Amino acid sequence: MKYRVFLYFVLCFVIFAAPLNAQNKEAALISGTFNNITAQDFLLQLEKQTGYRFYFDTLQLDSIKIDISIKDLPLSAALDLAFKNTRLNYTIDNQRNIFVTKGLKVQAELPQGFFMNVNGNEASQQNNFFSLTDTTGKPQNATQENKLYIIGDERSNIETGGITIAGYIRDSKNGEPVNGASVYIENPRMGVVTDQFGYYSFTIPKGRHTLFVQSIGMRDTKRQLLVKSSGKINIETQSVIMTLNRVIISSEKKSNIRSLQMGVQKIDIKTIKQVPVAFGEADILKVVLMLPGVKTVGEASTGLNVRGGSADQNLILFNDATIYNPSHFFGMFAAFNPEVVNDVELFKSSVPAKYGGRLSSVLEINSREGNKKNISGTAGIGLLTSRLNIEGPLIKDKSSFIIGGRSTYSDWLTNYLPQEYKNSKAGFYDLNLNINHQIDKQNSIFLTAYMSKDRFNLNSDTAYQYGNQNISLKFKHLFNNKFYMVVTTGYDHYEYGITSEKNPVNAYKLAFDINQYYLRTLFNYHLNNNHTLEFGLSTLYYKLHPGGLTAKGPSSLVVNDIVQQQQALETALHFSDKFTINDELSVEAGIRYSLFNILGPYSVNNYPADVPKTVDNIISTTIYAKGKIIKTYQGPEFRLSARYLLSSTLSLKAAYNTQRQYIHMLSNTAAISPTDIWKLSDPNIKPQFGNQFSLGLFKNFKSNTIETSVEVYYKNIRNFLDYKSGAILLLNQNIETDVINTKGKAYGVEVLLKKLSGKLNGWVSYTYSRTLLKVDDAIAGESINNGLYYPANYDKPHDFTFVGNYRINHRFSISLNTTYSTGRPITLPIGRFYYAGAYRTLYGERNAYRIPDYFRTDFSMNIEGNHKVHQKTHNSWTIGVYNLLGRKNPYSVYFISENSIINGYQLSIFGNPIPYINFNIRF
Repeated sequence: MKYRVFLYFVLCFVIFAAPLNAQNKEAALISGTFNNITAQDFLLQLEKQTGYRFYFDTLQLDSIKIDISIKDLPLSAALDLAFKNTRLNYTIDNQRNIFVTKGLKVQAELPQGFFMNVNGNEASQQNNFFSLTDTTGKPQNATQENKLYIIGDERSNIETGGITIAGYIRDSKNGEPVNGASVYIENPRMGVVTDQFGYYSFTIPKGRHTLFVQSIGMRDTKRQLLVKSSGKINIETQSVIMTLNRVIISSEKKSNIRSLQMGVQKIDIKTIKQVPVAFGEADILKVVLMLPGVKTVGEASTGLNVRGGSADQNLILFNDATIYNPSHFFGMFAAFNPEVVNDVELFKSSVPAKYGGRLSSVLEINSREGNKKNISGTAGIGLLTSRLNIEGPLIKDKSSFIIGGRSTYSDWLTNYLPQEYKNSKAGFYDLNLNINHQIDKQNSIFLTAYMSKDRFNLNSDTAYQYGNQNISLKFKHLFNNKFYMVVTTGYDHYEYGITSEKNPVNAYKLAFDINQYYLRTLFNYHLNNNHTLEFGLSTLYYKLHPGGLTAKGPSSLVVNDIVQQQQALETALHFSDKFTINDELSVEAGIRYSLFNILGPYSVNNYPADVPKTVDNIISTTIYAKGKIIKTYQGPEFRLSARYLLSSTLSLKAAYNTQRQYIHMLSNTAAISPTDIWKLSDPNIKPQFGNQFSLGLFKNFKSNTIETSVEVYYKNIRNFLDYKSGAILLLNQNIETDVINTKGKAYGVEVLLKKLSGKLNGWVSYTYSRTLLKVDDAIAGESINNGLYYPANYDKPHDFTFVGNYRINHRFSISLNTTYSTGRPITLPIGRFYYAGAYRTLYGERNAYRIPDYFRTDFSMNIEGNHKVHQKTHNSWTIGVYNLLGRKNPYSVYFISENSIINGYQLSIFGNPIPYINFNIRF
């Protein structure tokens, strides 16, 4: 009897409990009209109506549209109707979670006996679906997407200020850090972008989360987390070869909308290698010149003019080392080996407070760390250069090295020069060494070294040579998940020399060099998701030899002429805060206070007040002893930027920057030259000062696959150096008598349309800009253009660039770029007059005329070998034509008096199409 009663109650429970459970799931009735909306938006609207939580993969839903009208339907019936004629399935569990999948269906409950071990007993739930953090706090290496990783310990004390998770994002193939990866959770929506070390840190609520990681060129990945207290978790991502009909929609593509910075362009090395340049060698600086707001005075010149700034107003950093001459081979090649470069970032506005010392821009070039998994390398051979790079682990997964070198065999090219240059020679080489080592979970060190050398002569015994030597040591220490420190020290050296030994009596050597020693400390503190603080102290010691002419050999009668050396100490303290006010408005405010001390030994000429500085007006000279502080220049530099989100794909940004520059370049050429002289500020030459206002509108289209932006700016410049007529710059002991302090203004608008995914990708940019200078100082000693504004010699109002790449298949792609710009200003002779028994040239107003406009088109084909994974080597070919149309673009226009007649000539660097072919190999 009792048995029958028990069966009766069990049967009743089964009959009534099943409908009751279903009723709980169907409690919400759905009503509404959903007109051709995406499946993702449909599910999000259901979440708001029902309170159920939907889980799905956005990539599986991105092409599915929902077009239905329903009234008072149960949730399951609404989903059945919406998913009809699709491959979507859904599963509802007892915790009000709904799992939407494509093709497969999720089983919400584990089968009976799942937790039974081989002996028939219930196994512990701590199985291989779970992973616990080491009690010592050792970071986990999360390698699987479907594994639940428990972070922290419930027994730990309750943390104030939220729970912070941190770690590194690395490439699974070689162990290198992934810079700029987006790391975020969806509910609540919060995240961060990794820094140059691949490090991330942000604060999230306690509980269950899905951590998403996205980066361009890497496969999207996620990790399942159960967060109990603060901890560390490292994640490895995989590079991906995208199918031709697939578009990746990621938060990385929203970074231009959501980021605080404006006037910032970041390019990875993959993009750089696609752009055709002269002789087929991937050239970082040539690609930077194709960005809006960046110009140069002419072909084969690597001097950058950014937003109205001169070439010396750009701080070029290669792994934190300052590069004073970034070019090889008359400016035809950049001084950076593309095979060791990871990415390039240009700051035209919103310059971080940690950077200073230049008025116009910061170009930050970061190299790769090297493969931490296996020995590998690349090699390439072209018409003019060859390169070889080897990398690999010193201690697997902890330390690595990369060493690379390039050299040229370009002397054969001089055989095709005109007869008067038949005996010319030219060549260069550069070497890179990077070593990094993770000492323990909190400490890492990075050693980088770079050396370059150029040597050439033009059909004479006079030999020119110049080179860079840089070494830096960086130490990174993690205090905790929120707080880390980076200390960097190093030495930078640049020199040039000119020698002539053909005639022993007149043999000479002319030399110049810059030496600087630096120490920088940087602290980064993630206070919470609303505040990220960055602060630090830097000091830089300059020692310059501005020029020296010395006898070469015992027979030389050349009289030594040495310009006195200069030394100074530049110190700066900086602080900045990235502050998120709300979801729409974010602000970054910073201040940098710089102090520049001019040090002895040094002799300073004294001039009377309110009269021009000329040699005849020198009244005395003051001699300062070694180490004596001669004069101090100082002042604050303000950095402020703000971003307001008008919508998820539209934002408005504004920025204000002030900059001080204590070092000047003296040059008698429009482009950067190996013989340019650098001069420190002193009591007679003031530091340059500039401030810039900028405003930008940023809009994305087509699911964030197309980026557009419009930026306007206005810049004021003070104490920019221009030259008096007939100025002598070389070996001038009283250089202040031949230069003029000018003031200037620069303004412009930059328009950019960029598409970096799909078969067709690239960008189109247009810039309208003006740079005008003015000398209205009564004691300058010379009036230029009657005290009115005149164009700087790099003022080029219109600039248009198109860069396009079309991938036909995985092994073959083509690239085309076109550039147009207004011709740069020049000063022309407008007549002649007879004086002192000879005809003299009469010149017009300074920079009142222009050389012809510039136009060039380049084309290249990139042919990959097969993509078999287990091959020992992979090769590729690059074939193309530089200056496809053979246009004779003028580099300069000059005039020569011949038989009492002044004749004008036009010089073109590349007046014909230049075909090239490069072979590359990876192993």
